[in-house]
Amino acid sequence: MTAEEIFRGRLIMAPMSRGTDLPFRRLLNEWGAEVCVGEMAYSHKVARGDRAEMALLRRHPEEKIFGVQLAGKKPEVMAEAAQIAEDRGADFIDVNLGCPIDDATKRGYGAALLQRPGRVGDIVRAMKEACNVPITVKLRLGWSSEKPTYLKIARAAEQAGVDAVTLHSRSRAQRYRRPADWSHVTELVRELSVPVIGNGDILGWRDAERRLEETGCAAVMVGRWALTKPWIFQEFRERRDIELDPDERLAVVRRYVELCRELFRDDEKGRVRTRRFLTFHQDFFRRYRRGAGLDAVNSDDPRDWGEPASNELEEWLCRADVPATDALCRWLVDGDEVPPPPAVEPGSPRAVKLKVLG
Repeated sequence: MTAEEIFRGRLIMAPMSRGTDLPFRRLLNEWGAEVCVGEMAYSHKVARGDRAEMALLRRHPEEKIFGVQLAGKKPEVMAEAAQIAEDRGADFIDVNLGCPIDDATKRGYGAALLQRPGRVGDIVRAMKEACNVPITVKLRLGWSSEKPTYLKIARAAEQAGVDAVTLHSRSRAQRYRRPADWSHVTELVRELSVPVIGNGDILGWRDAERRLEETGCAAVMVGRWALTKPWIFQEFRERRDIELDPDERLAVVRRYVELCRELFRDDEKGRVRTRRFLTFHQDFFRRYRRGAGLDAVNSDDPRDWGEPASNELEEWLCRADVPATDALCRWLVDGDEVPPPPAVEPGSPRAVKLKVLG
C-alpha cells in the first residue's frame, strides 16, 4: 500500500507510549479504527533484539493497518530497526520527531531532532533504502513556539523521500498544555507534495471533519480522546454521536480486559499485567461524560467534560482514585464478586500519574 492509500480521509490512532498496546489497538479496531500506530520503540533496542522492545512491534492478525514508530538518531540503526519492523508485518514505519520527554531528548531522539534537519534527512534516506513499506515522520512545531522549525524539518524529510508527514501542532516546550495551532498544518499542506496528517486537540468526530475541510490535510490523527472513548472511530465513520449508557460503557472495559487476558494469559502473572494496563487505561476511560453536550468541550483538559450521572455504576466508572480502580480490577480481572463501589476518600490520590507520550 502507498501512503495515499493508507491515510487519505481517515482518522488515525496516534502512537502513544503505554496507550496503544496491542489489546487496546484490537479494541479500537472493533470500534472502527482502520489505522493504528503502536507504542514508540527505541531503534537501538530493536536492533539488538531486546525482548521488551520487540513486543512493541507485535501485531495481531485481525489488525487492519498497523504502523510501527521508531525513535533514534543513527541512520544505520534506524534503518536496521525499520527492516526488522517490516519483516514483522508493519504496513508503514514512522520516525518519532516529537517525543518531548527528557529520557528521549537527552539521547538526541524525538523532539531533539527538530533542530537537526540534516540528520532527519539522513535517517529517512537510510530507512527508505532499507524498506519497501512507506516511511513517515511525526513532528512538532519545534523545540519552542518562538522558533518553529517544522517547515525546515519537513522539507528535509520530503527531499529524502519520506512518504507522509504528521504534524502535532504544538512545540516541545508546550507539551500538551497549550491548544494546538492548526494554521501550521494548513501551511505544511501548501508546502509539501506528500500527504500531511494533522494532530492535536481532536476531541470528537466533528473536530476531525472540520480540520480535514479547513486545512486540506490528507488525514487526522487522534490521541488522548481515543483513549477515553474508543468508539470515536465509529462516530467518525458514521458521522454521528454515540452515547454509551453505563452498562454499555462497562462492556467496553470488560472487552479490554478480555483482550488483555488473551495476550497475557489468565494466570497470576498475566493478571498482574492486566491490572497494570487496566489501571492506566481506566484513567482515560473514566473521563467520558455521557450527555455533556458539544459546548462542554474543554480542549485543554477533556477530563472536565460534564459531570458523572447520578447512577452508582456510572459514577464508579468516572473515577480513577486508587480504591475505585482497585475494586474494578478485583471485579473484572481477578473475578471477585461485584464489590460495592468504594466511598470516595477525601484527598485520595489518583490511580496513576499520566505519562502519555506522542
